[in-house]
Amino acid sequence: MSPGTAPELGHVWLGTVGYADAWALQQRLARARAAGDLDADCVLLLEHPPVFTMGRNGSPEHVPGGAERIRSLGADYVEVDRGGSVTFHGPGQLVAYPILRLAEVLPVPGHPGQGDVLRYVRALEEAMLGAAATAGVTAGLRPPYTGVWVGEEKLGAIGVKLSRGVTLHGLAINVTTDLAWFAEVVPCGISDGGVTSLERLGASGWTPERLAPALAAHLAAALGRVAVPAGRRLAELAASAA
Repeated sequence: MSPGTAPELGHVWLGTVGYADAWALQQRLARARAAGDLDADCVLLLEHPPVFTMGRNGSPEHVPGGAERIRSLGADYVEVDRGGSVTFHGPGQLVAYPILRLAEVLPVPGHPGQGDVLRYVRALEEAMLGAAATAGVTAGLRPPYTGVWVGEEKLGAIGVKLSRGVTLHGLAINVTTDLAWFAEVVPCGISDGGVTSLERLGASGWTPERLAPALAAHLAAALGRVAVPAGRRLAELAASAA
C-alpha cells in the first residue's frame, strides 16, 4: 500500500441467499479472516427470502404468535447469536454483512488488539444514512435506539457480533420491503416505533442491488476504507452461497 492510500474494503453482491447459507458463509469468512487466509476485510451484500431472526436480547412477547405462526405464513424463524431482538429480512431489503478485523479498523486507544464496537455501530449507521441520502431520503438517529430512522419509523436496523476479533451479522435497510411482515412481531423489541422503507418515503426506482454499491461506498468511507469489487479470493469463498 502506498503512503496516503486507504486500505480496501471488498464488496460482493450475492443476490438472494437463504439465511442459513448466508450465516454459514459469514462464519467461514470470519474464520478465514481471523486466520489470515482472507487477507482483506470485506462486506457481503444480498437479499434474503422471508425470515424472522431472533437475537440474544429478544423475548417471547416480541413474537406474539410464536414461531409456528411465522412459519405458517411462509417465512423461516431462526434464533441467532447477534445482539438485539427480533427482526424481519426479506425481498426488497438490502442486507450487509461486514467481515472485519475490528481492532485493525477501529482500534481502542491504549488497548492493543481491541476493537471499538460502539464506533463500529456508529459507522454502520453512518453508512445507512449515506445510502438513504443517495436515494434522496433524509434519515436520522433516534437515541437511545440504534439504526436509522425517519421520525419514529425505523428505516434500517443493526445487529452485530464479534468473534475472535472479527465482525459478523450487520445491517439491513428497507428498500422496497413488504412492511406488512413487521406487523407479526415487535420489531427490534421497540414498542413505540414503526417501520418504513425508501419506497414508502418516495424513493422510486431503487432496488437492493442498485443501492448496494452506494451502501458499500458509504460503509467503506465510514471505516476509513476504499470500496472495491470483491477480489478473487473473496469471490471464490462467496461463490458457494450465491
